Amino acid sequence: MNIRTIVSRPWIWGFAAAVLVWAIIMAISGQGGGQTVSLALSLAPYLVVVGLGQMLVITAGPGNIDVSVASIISLAGFVSVGVAASTGSATVGILAGIGVGVLVATISTVAILGLSVPPIIATLAAGLVASSVTLSLANGFTAVPDPGLRQLLNVRPAGIPVLAVAVAALTGLVIVLLRRTVYGRSLLAVGQNRRAAERAGIPVARVIATTYLVSGALAGLTGALLAAYIAPSADLGTRYLLDSVAVVVIGGTLISGGRAVPVGVWGAGLFFILLDGLVNLVGWSTAAQNLLKGGLVLFVLFLAGGGDRAGGTASRFRRRPRTAAATTTTTGDNTHG
Repeated sequence: MNIRTIVSRPWIWGFAAAVLVWAIIMAISGQGGGQTVSLALSLAPYLVVVGLGQMLVITAGPGNIDVSVASIISLAGFVSVGVAASTGSATVGILAGIGVGVLVATISTVAILGLSVPPIIATLAAGLVASSVTLSLANGFTAVPDPGLRQLLNVRPAGIPVLAVAVAALTGLVIVLLRRTVYGRSLLAVGQNRRAAERAGIPVARVIATTYLVSGALAGLTGALLAAYIAPSADLGTRYLLDSVAVVVIGGTLISGGRAVPVGVWGAGLFFILLDGLVNLVGWSTAAQNLLKGGLVLFVLFLAGGGDRAGGTASRFRRRPRTAAATTTTTGDNTHG
């Protein structure tokens, strides 16, 4: 590949920003970069997992967003730790956390498809229900995370966390899902032009329902793993709401839908984790940290051509839609691994 081809990749800017922040950290701290990278790889997978689910939802088209992920993560953390402590099985605890995510996502799906509630309102309402349950569980909660699972999440052979390898494999599965399966191509088609997808015979409602359920399951998995790595708390997932959306957009996925970039979620995830490390290193106030984050996010979006992409997408929807057959046959070109 030449330089122009590499720069044109939508995922490159997240990785470039991560490298820039990493270099700044090294210049300020004067320490080796290996430990910083290893720590970033320990924390980024949690953001990547929930980010992949958010990416699928956003890919479904304009208006689709899952704002319940933060509440799911917090609730799944408590449920997973509690179930694991009562059954003595970390695996059962993780499955319970995933089940919580699917259950909350089911509420959102019924509201969106059955009651025609806008996705942001439906997922917000489902998230509020989950938050209420979380607060009830947090009162007097005494269970502790499974020590075996916590130890596994801290294993770093050659400085590379086992969880990072597992999530990288999960990312590969998502790429295959989008490129090689009927569901993946259907999701991209729905995101590009929902009306054309319906005319092509694609079961749009089923695709959207599946997407929200997968997002809920991945958020539940994130909560289960994060609670074992840190500890369950009522605000465990708070920061993951806005961050999960930001890493999707910075990673190259179109906010208007129709194009998904799973690898870009990794680059943006590492960028955010390293950025947190940088602002903590310099000891800035919360207001200054937020200002720096916002400025860098806008800068990365500017480099990635965020405005041009959004404008191009809007103009594409204003044009006369192509035939349904043409839409479904070109969806594979809109997945960038």
